[in-house]
Amino acid sequence: MKYNLRPFLFHAAVLAVTAALLTPTPASSAEVNSRLNEITKSKKLRVCQFPLYYSISFRNPKTGVIEGIDADLAKELAKDLGAQLEIVESSFGTFIADLQANKCDIGMFALGASLQRAQAVEFSKPYLITNVYAVTRKDGPIKNWDDVDKPGIKAAVTLGSYIEPFMKGYLKKAELISVAPPNTREGELVAGRVDVIMTDFPTAVKVTDEFDWAKSIEPPEKLAVTPYAYAVPQGDQVWLNFINLFIDTIKLDGRLKKYAEKNKLGPIVAP
Repeated sequence: MKYNLRPFLFHAAVLAVTAALLTPTPASSAEVNSRLNEITKSKKLRVCQFPLYYSISFRNPKTGVIEGIDADLAKELAKDLGAQLEIVESSFGTFIADLQANKCDIGMFALGASLQRAQAVEFSKPYLITNVYAVTRKDGPIKNWDDVDKPGIKAAVTLGSYIEPFMKGYLKKAELISVAPPNTREGELVAGRVDVIMTDFPTAVKVTDEFDWAKSIEPPEKLAVTPYAYAVPQGDQVWLNFINLFIDTIKLDGRLKKYAEKNKLGPIVAP
């Protein structure tokens, strides 16, 4: 006697699929190991910042407090996470290594989101967009943009900044000076060791506000237009998603505009 096994096999297959669907799936490794979960549990947010960045994350020499748009927004991020903020001093030349070594959870100091850097870290959505400016002395040899690239001119950039490789390719006659922290471009200009500093909108605004002898010069066409974003370690999509949502949220609820205008950065807020 022959039996038709097809109905039984079909029924068994249905039961197997149903059981698989109903069986709880263990959390993925990304979820388990995400910094978001670690921060939520530890109630501590470690933020890498460069304390020499005017209008962004600059330590006020009188108070010792770090001031600027990212000083403010780091506090907002910690508040939204219900975490205590811990500032980890970093720089443009070291923030990638600091993130990779787990010294901080995020870099928040107007980091230029370049393709080269994106090979080593993950960038959030942009929150500011800027381009290159020149800042010089009113009584110096540079009167307009054409004077920047002339023989005998010394132009300073911050070591490790996105402006450094751009200016290496842009300048043909002037000498490029890369300034490593704790020294600053501004200090080199004040001391008269350089004729001009190549910088971004935030620093151009702050230096010309603070020093009556300084003036900024904008190029005739925008150069090295760059989105500024936050950086997180690679491989943590959960944490990156949260940071992107944070940026969307502060754009919508007005906090980004509020702190940008407070620090005179309203014109470069990303759409």
